[in-house]
Amino acid sequence: MALRMDTDKRKALLQLLAQHSYFSRHLTLASGRPSTYYVDCKRTLYLPMGARLAGELMLDLVAASGVRQLGGMAAGALPVTDAIIVAASYRNVDLRGFFVRKETKSHGLQQQIEGAFDPRLEAGVIDDTITTGGSTLSAVQALRAAGARVTHAFALVDRGEGAAQAFAREGLKFSWLFTAEEVRAAAKEMEKGNAR
Repeated sequence: MALRMDTDKRKALLQLLAQHSYFSRHLTLASGRPSTYYVDCKRTLYLPMGARLAGELMLDLVAASGVRQLGGMAAGALPVTDAIIVAASYRNVDLRGFFVRKETKSHGLQQQIEGAFDPRLEAGVIDDTITTGGSTLSAVQALRAAGARVTHAFALVDRGEGAAQAFAREGLKFSWLFTAEEVRAAAKEMEKGNAR
């Protein structure tokens, strides 16, 4: 990571993810792949300190990219997008947020893209945990269909299972804050400490 980042804040957020979001068990991911562990970032993102740290640290990545708006598929992208937008307001960073529904809403304004979306502004897509990038690419497709130029993808946690390659094929620059391996290692360290 070439970007300058507050290492103490990064370490604190990693500890929160390891404590509240990491689960070691057999299950099936949204991608359909089996896994022996799960990182449920929402459990950390809905804690006040988790939201604050994630917003501030992810804003470092997003602001460096130059995108003017950010969002992703509901519901995975919602808490992390909201945290970043709040952090942007404190730092006077010109950034707006949106989210993409799986289907166009059948009532009201009947929109698939909700929030402060503007098709004229360069956009980035985000998710909390990314595996293959499938749901994020669905958001990209909807945004491009609406006329947006989507240039970057972001994740709080990248599982390293194909998303980077999938995004590269779509011409997206991909940045993440943590790898799943970092979260796993921190969780194992915490477990060892608790066993002493």
